Amino acid sequence: MKFTELHLNEQLLEAITHMGFTDATPIQELAIPQILDNKDLIACAQTGTGKTAAFILPILHKLTGKEDTSIDTLIIVPTRELAVQIEQEIQGLSYFVSVGSKAIYGGGSGKDWDIQKDALKEGTDIIVATPGKLLSHIAQGYVDFSKVKHLVLDEADKMLDMGFSDDLISIISNLPTERQTLLFSATMPNKIRDLAKKILKDPKEITLSISKPAAGVKQSVYLTFDNQKIPLIKSILQERTDYTSIIIFTSSKSKVNEIVSALRRNGFKAEGVSSNLDQEQREEILRGFRSKRIRIVVATDVMSRGIDIKEINLVINYDTPFDAEDYVHRVGRTARANTKGEAITLVNEKDMRKLAQIQRLIEAEITQISMPEELGAGPEYKVQAAPGKKRPFKKKSNFRKPNPQSNS
Repeated sequence: MKFTELHLNEQLLEAITHMGFTDATPIQELAIPQILDNKDLIACAQTGTGKTAAFILPILHKLTGKEDTSIDTLIIVPTRELAVQIEQEIQGLSYFVSVGSKAIYGGGSGKDWDIQKDALKEGTDIIVATPGKLLSHIAQGYVDFSKVKHLVLDEADKMLDMGFSDDLISIISNLPTERQTLLFSATMPNKIRDLAKKILKDPKEITLSISKPAAGVKQSVYLTFDNQKIPLIKSILQERTDYTSIIIFTSSKSKVNEIVSALRRNGFKAEGVSSNLDQEQREEILRGFRSKRIRIVVATDVMSRGIDIKEINLVINYDTPFDAEDYVHRVGRTARANTKGEAITLVNEKDMRKLAQIQRLIEAEITQISMPEELGAGPEYKVQAAPGKKRPFKKKSNFRKPNPQSNS
C-alpha cells in the first residue's frame, strides 16, 4: 500500500516523500488506520519493520494545527538510545509540521536536567521518555499530564524484562483515563497481555511474524572455543573488506573494552559502546558510525533495540545471546528496510543449548561454517533433541567458507 492511500495530511506526505519513502510496511498499513480511528491498539511486530513510524505518523497527523504547547503524547521506552532514536525520527517526519518534541532520559548533566524540566513544565507536544528519569521529574511536582491524549509504550516486553512494570503503572496513574493507548512489543508473553488488560480499552490487535529474522539476513554460526574468537573475528573481517558498517555484540559490558583493544591490536579501528560511557560519548560514537567514519562498533545488548542505522552489513555475536529473543533483536540490526545483511554467531561449548533454543524459536537451522584451518577445530555440537523430535541442528561433513563478496 502507498502512503498516499492512508489518508495522512499533505504536510506529512511531503515529509515522507522527502525522506524517500513511498510504500508502507505491513505494520504501518495495518496500524495507521486504527490509530487514526482513535482505537486502542496492541501490536506485535519485530524490530526493523517500521513500527516507530506506524505510531508517529498518525499522531503527527492528529497534532497538525494544534495551537497550544500542552503535552499531547507520551511515548515510554526502555532505553535512552531508543528515546533518542524515536525523537530524531519525530523531528524528521515532522519537518513540514509544527510539532515540538523532547527526549527525557538519564545519564546527562545538570544542564540536561534543566532542559528536560523546562520541556515538561512549559509543555511540549510529544515527550519520549525512559521510565526512571520520567518518574524523577514527576516526583518534583511540575509535570502536567492533564491534557495527554496519546500514550505509547514501545518495546513493552523489554521494559517488563528490565523490571519497569511498577514504574509504568505509577506513570500511567498520572495520566487522564480518557486517552488512546498504543502498546507495541516484539513478543507477546502473558505478562504483556496482563499489562494490556490493565491499561487498554477494547484494543484492536495486530500480530506480524513474531521472532523471525528478516529474510535478507544471511545467518551462520561458528562452533569455537573462547580463545579462538578474536583470531576468528580477525579472519572474518579480513575476508569482508568491502563491509563498511559492522556491529559486534557481547553480553557483558566488561568485555567491550577487551574486544575493542584486541581488534585495535590486530589493526582494526573500532569503538565500544556500553553504559559505562555517558550519553554524549555514546551519541558521538553513533554519529561516527552513521557517517561511516567508524567502521566497527562493539556493543552490549542495550544497543540491540536502541540503534537505528540503515545499511549495516554485518552483525557478529561474540557471545551467543542469553535469550533467544535477544538473538532476533541483535540480528535485526542488519537487513533493514528490505536490504541484505549478514549475521554470524560464535558459539562456545557452553552455549550450544542456547543455539538450539534460537533455532527452535526461529524455526530454522542456522548454517554452520567450519573454522579456518589455521585456527584448529572448534568444539563438537552436542545438544540432543528430545525423543521423537528432529535434531535442532544437522551436523554436516563438508563445510564451505562463505563467499566474502556475497551479502545475500
